[in-house]
Amino acid sequence: MPDLSFEILGAAPARDMLTPALAFDLRIANPFPEQSIQAILLRCQIQIEVARRRYTPAEQAQLRDLFDDPARWSDTLRPMTWAVASVSVPAFTTSILHAVTIPCSFDLTAATAKYFHAIDGGDVPLTWLFSGTVFFHSGSGPLQAAPIPWNKEARFRLPAQTWKDLMDSHYPNAAILQLRRDVFDELYRYKMTAGFATFEETIESMLVLAERPII
Repeated sequence: MPDLSFEILGAAPARDMLTPALAFDLRIANPFPEQSIQAILLRCQIQIEVARRRYTPAEQAQLRDLFDDPARWSDTLRPMTWAVASVSVPAFTTSILHAVTIPCSFDLTAATAKYFHAIDGGDVPLTWLFSGTVFFHSGSGPLQAAPIPWNKEARFRLPAQTWKDLMDSHYPNAAILQLRRDVFDELYRYKMTAGFATFEETIESMLVLAERPII
């Protein structure tokens, strides 16, 4: 049975995509050249290992929304599932380099988007967990199928700037904020009544009012 190994070699913005996505370079190797891999139906689960890096005071302040007060982080820092992807890997003998494209959301109501947005620099530690089925020939024998063992995984440190550059290329100097429809209607009504040209001006005026001391 093939004893596949998995390694993430790098990540870069996916090309020709209308929405943000990162393309990860996945290297798959099989140490037995007498086995010809015909195909792999591969499932990849990506987890952010949030406890495997240090955080600056500014990052800690941003991450309170996710993990509560830093004094409790020994209890609250738990791996976060970022994405699950299924890919079909073509035939190879000893090794292959295959791209895995992961959509990236800038919806700041999503926990993973909040996390990436809060990180100022350094790397984001990722663990890739693999499962699925490998189809192979052993010598001149018939086509065989075998499950990928549950303990197959790969670690990769994604530069935080890679994610930020991706978002800047799709949303330059902008952020996405989802509102309930009734809240948006009230905000729009306030904008029209006050005569503001943009929603930015509308929200800025509300922030100024919120900072005024209550007499």
